[in-house]
Amino acid sequence: MLELKNICFQVSDEKTRNAKEKGILKDVSFTLPDNKFVVITGPNGGGKSTLAKVIAGIEKPTSGHLYWDGQDITDMSITERAKLGISYAFQQPVRFKGLTVFDLIRLASGKEISIKHACEYLSKVGLCAKDYIKREVNASLSGGEIKRIEIATVMARKSRVSVFDEPEAGIDLWSFQNLIQVFEDMHNQLHGSILIISHQERILNIADEILLIADGQVTMQGTRDEVLPHLLGTANASGFGCNKLESGR
Repeated sequence: MLELKNICFQVSDEKTRNAKEKGILKDVSFTLPDNKFVVITGPNGGGKSTLAKVIAGIEKPTSGHLYWDGQDITDMSITERAKLGISYAFQQPVRFKGLTVFDLIRLASGKEISIKHACEYLSKVGLCAKDYIKREVNASLSGGEIKRIEIATVMARKSRVSVFDEPEAGIDLWSFQNLIQVFEDMHNQLHGSILIISHQERILNIADEILLIADGQVTMQGTRDEVLPHLLGTANASGFGCNKLESGR
């Protein structure tokens, strides 16, 4: 179980002459139970992606603590957290010239695996394994392809918490529709929690719980049935502003 207590994250505000600290996250607390699908949503600039990076260990909070099964992991690096079972998928996945898809999955698994085993992960994310397993992870892959390959590497890690930062970014509608199915299958077939940063209504619709963050603070948290009607009502009332949810259709 992952628990965040009173997380704050501040950066220097370069717009002010006295370099006043600007609060990105303000006293954020929540618990991510085991085997749950949780989506964090909210207006742009509200602190969602920063929170994901704090969980992964890419950013260190200014104050507050993170606990993993009761153990304080606040000062642990991204590598140390990965060893515990926390994975992070970037909004724009990294491409590796000269590295094949098989190499990437093998490295992610942390052990020697067969090509057949690696192909099984590709099949789970809807890719024809024989067409991809020996390809380089480079610019020849589309946004949708590289996203699914990255999800395959997360599966190979057998993580207890998998964090995805706006996985819908930069992919076409067809790839997005397939991505929804991949996340549903991942949640149903694998043990572990999924935490997704997203504005997409279709991703919110498959969540167990939704966390709303605005202006660096948790403003609402609950089950999908409790939170989603409020979000849809807010989106309709605010027109086409930053609060509007994206349907993905």
